Amino acid sequence: MTYKEINTAELLSIPNIPVIDVRSPSEFKAGHIPDAMNMPLFTDQEREQVGITYKQKGKQIATLLGLEIVGPRLRKMVEQANQYAIDNKLILHCWRGGQRSRSVAWLLQTSGLEVFVLANGYKAFRQYIHDYFATKEFRFLVLGGRTGSAKTIILRTMMNLNEQLLDLEGLAHHKGSAFGWIGEQEQETNEQFENNLFHALYNLNPQKIIWVENESRMIGRNYIPETLWQKMKLSPLINIELNIQDRLDHLVSCYDLNDQFALIQSFEKISKRLGHENTKNAIDLIKENKFKEAALIALKYYDKCYDYNLEENISPKIYTIQFENKSVSEIASELIEFKTKHFGE
Repeated sequence: MTYKEINTAELLSIPNIPVIDVRSPSEFKAGHIPDAMNMPLFTDQEREQVGITYKQKGKQIATLLGLEIVGPRLRKMVEQANQYAIDNKLILHCWRGGQRSRSVAWLLQTSGLEVFVLANGYKAFRQYIHDYFATKEFRFLVLGGRTGSAKTIILRTMMNLNEQLLDLEGLAHHKGSAFGWIGEQEQETNEQFENNLFHALYNLNPQKIIWVENESRMIGRNYIPETLWQKMKLSPLINIELNIQDRLDHLVSCYDLNDQFALIQSFEKISKRLGHENTKNAIDLIKENKFKEAALIALKYYDKCYDYNLEENISPKIYTIQFENKSVSEIASELIEFKTKHFGE
């Protein structure tokens, strides 16, 4: 029995076979195929040691060192792989489809597992997703609106009504503004954000409308790949308008009001744009638990930014829809009706 090499397209088309990444823990954390599991051949320190030996003493000595390191734990690796396998099958990869994945593949297929190895490894996967972003055509419909317009909740409500959604803020673990980190888990690396973004897109139907929020290219520390970003910017934009009171109510509901320190930190991040006096007033209001009044100071700044960006928007078509005294569910339903009327489906 020998293992079989597959390319990235084949990996994506094979259902229900676990993907095992045998790279070191730090390589895996920097970026990995979504849903892959890490079963490192070497620790970070061991990988560095083998690499130094390879450069100083050559491949043969480095290989012997590698065997010496992993030899005592080969049985454990086989047992772990058997726990991961489904129907006795696994897909393995390392960085470039080199010695690490081939060595582990030989071991596991010798133990009786059916093993597939990703040709050219994780590097090939990364190239594939960037080509995908650049060449694949999508039918994006962008939802915009001033800060506090509940766009994310509206979009997720539409998703629950069987609309397709690329949830950028959910993927980035960030709400997009200087306040966007509050209440979110730590952002992953930008490389992993791109991987997750691809995974989400790949599982949508590109022939049908995909809703996406009107975001800046930067979402916290993550940024949307340039080629994909341009496709979004050249898509139709629906600009929704809600009254200021509804927006304030929504903003205040989005944040943990017990964490005054985080709110103050966020105002300090935009202090140069708000000005010293406005920043001081906002912080004083937070300390007095006057959160709507503080939020209004932030909105005045963000509204100016949004209005400017709307004027500069290069979308081929911009639709503006006003909503007064409408619930999120009502807005979601009306937006779906609008989409059907103007874009089919």
